[in-house]
Amino acid sequence: MRIRAVILSVLQGGIAMADTTDVWDRVEHQYADANGVKIHYAALGQGPLVVMIHGFPDFWYSWRKQMRTLADNGYRAVAVDLRGYNLSDKPKGVENYAMPLLVGDIAAVVKAEQVERAVIVGHDWGGSVAWNVAMRKPDITRLLIICNLPHPAGIAREIATNPQQKANSEYAFNFQKPDAHKTISLERLTQWVTDPAARQRYLQAFRQSDVEAMLNYYKANYPKPDAPPPPENFTFPKVKAPVLMFHGLDDQALLPGALNGTWQWLEKDLTLMTVPGASHFVQQDAAELVSNTMVDWLKRRQ
Repeated sequence: MRIRAVILSVLQGGIAMADTTDVWDRVEHQYADANGVKIHYAALGQGPLVVMIHGFPDFWYSWRKQMRTLADNGYRAVAVDLRGYNLSDKPKGVENYAMPLLVGDIAAVVKAEQVERAVIVGHDWGGSVAWNVAMRKPDITRLLIICNLPHPAGIAREIATNPQQKANSEYAFNFQKPDAHKTISLERLTQWVTDPAARQRYLQAFRQSDVEAMLNYYKANYPKPDAPPPPENFTFPKVKAPVLMFHGLDDQALLPGALNGTWQWLEKDLTLMTVPGASHFVQQDAAELVSNTMVDWLKRRQ
């Protein structure tokens, strides 16, 4: 794999990133116990804890570029394998993928790191988990960073009221069918990965994963195709932490209309960065922009 060396140095307290080598052989591998479910995570660096949560179909390696930048700038970057994926446990049954249990997995990782609070970062299903960690466990959420996953209330509203979003969510409705996992090949799950060397690592991770478990996230937590919009008087616990959101505008799975009104569900400031030309996997499509913006935003809140 050819590695393009990039050296960025910003003086007077700016971001310093001096190494773009892959983190695969640099990370330490750890496990957290979430009420008997073993949750694997990779860690790099020392400093304030940043816990990163991947989505579908992915694993901890999704955050490799952000981990490197965070570690080089004085943070401890921890990237989780969600239950059902790669080296984490894979309990059977849809009920074992309900959101309260997923939130508990992240709380277990924070506890395993022996700190009280962390920056919580999530993409796709990891973004949904991150939103819920911030809502349900504000005591462990110092700051919240979200990549291409609008607030769950915004998604539910758009699926129920926006015909284009409902049409674009057809894949997710199909994933809710009982035997959907039998129609999915591991090779197809890796097609979005553009780097050939990384794709091989993804294929190996998916061989160690449970495809049925991956789809249980949709069965347990995704809105149903005939679900009504949330009632006007329905309330979510407001997120108490400041929020940074990235949204690749070429994302066809989650349209940007779901971002509208996000501030209704927050108590503090929202920083929203929309990224033209980036698709659903914004943390990889615009890796340098996302990584550097994350560090800059974090440093302004120290």
